[in-house]
Amino acid sequence: MSVMIYITALWRGNVYNEGRKGQTTRMFKKRKALMFRCQLSHVCHISKGENAMANHWMKDRLKAVPLFRELSDYELDSLVAISHVRVYKPRTFVFMQGDPLERVYFIHSGTVKIYKTDFSGKEQIISILQTGEMFPHAGFFLKGTYPAHAEVVEEATLIAIPIHDFEQVLMASPELCIKLFRVMGEKIVDLQNRLEAQVLHNTYEQIVLLLLRLTRTNAVKQGKWHRLTAHVTNRELANMIGTARETVSRTLSQLKRKGLIDVDEHGFYLIDQEGLEKEIFF
Repeated sequence: MSVMIYITALWRGNVYNEGRKGQTTRMFKKRKALMFRCQLSHVCHISKGENAMANHWMKDRLKAVPLFRELSDYELDSLVAISHVRVYKPRTFVFMQGDPLERVYFIHSGTVKIYKTDFSGKEQIISILQTGEMFPHAGFFLKGTYPAHAEVVEEATLIAIPIHDFEQVLMASPELCIKLFRVMGEKIVDLQNRLEAQVLHNTYEQIVLLLLRLTRTNAVKQGKWHRLTAHVTNRELANMIGTARETVSRTLSQLKRKGLIDVDEHGFYLIDQEGLEKEIFF
């Protein structure tokens, strides 16, 4: 059996309904979400050669995650044994706020929006995550529930690892622990910067600072511009800083007239990072 036929057959044998659509119903929605289980030695009629090929396939995906990039083959083997690959369609939920916190996810490809909602349904976007990033961050080592929703924006391939199993791997790998703490530290600094922006800056300045943050986390250099790699609506920008959509629209219009931002033919924002820095800091 060829590698492609083998993997396709294994995928078709492990189809799960992972995505959920509609935060109020909290019902499982049948979407084409695929789970690739890595405990291949327990699958019937799989040769050692095929098992090795599938393990190599998973290792390649784990190595693409910055957190795992420098791990040894031995350390990667321990992760392969507990990892699953899941594919989610847009507008499906990986998990919802209040669900039991059971797994940690690493993004192989795609875009995932992390946000909280209050009792009235008002949305507060925490972050927009893309390839190489992990989630959740808050409550990672606590026994509890997911603190926010994780909704897929663009079709995403995720590596899912049960938290209990991941903790065992961390205890055996001090180097991986240190890397994880660095990631957590970066998130704490980011949250501190956001709090400072809300306390010390007016709404116009907060929107400029938000655009600058997105150029660092969700953009690629394109000439004088930084092109955002995720589609972001004015409402989503407003939900990131807790202001009104109309306020964001007016501010973006001002910035566009000044030549500091633009939109390309595909609807992605183009941002003049240097120009915005002068606008806010000089």
